[in-house]
Amino acid sequence: MSLAPPLNAAPATQLHAFAALAASGLGAVQLAAPKGTLPHRAIGWIWVALMVTVAATSFWTYDLRVWGPWSPIHLRSISTLATLPLAVVHARRHRVERHRNAIIAIFTGALVVAGLFTLLPGRIMHAVVFGH
Repeated sequence: MSLAPPLNAAPATQLHAFAALAASGLGAVQLAAPKGTLPHRAIGWIWVALMVTVAATSFWTYDLRVWGPWSPIHLRSISTLATLPLAVVHARRHRVERHRNAIIAIFTGALVVAGLFTLLPGRIMHAVVFGH
């Protein structure tokens, strides 16, 4: 395992990777921690900021190309950017079930599923985990 591939990548790719890793860890903590508390809310805002960073920086990563420079992962980024504000609104209006469903969908789709795609051969995270 080596951190050299992302450290040698473009700045947007570095920011994307490190924000995704931070959001994954923080998101797992959030899903397991007590809900509705002040720490949950504070960490939730940090997680939202990280997810906006992950989704936005994905538009400057093009190593998986399906439609020109774009891929299905970019559709997930658009969905994430659209769903995050809805998840926040649901929380603020105490629509707990809708908030939970939106957050779990974002976490699962944008971090877990998309994260698995980063392990495909030829991608930077594949080189981090499995070497060259």
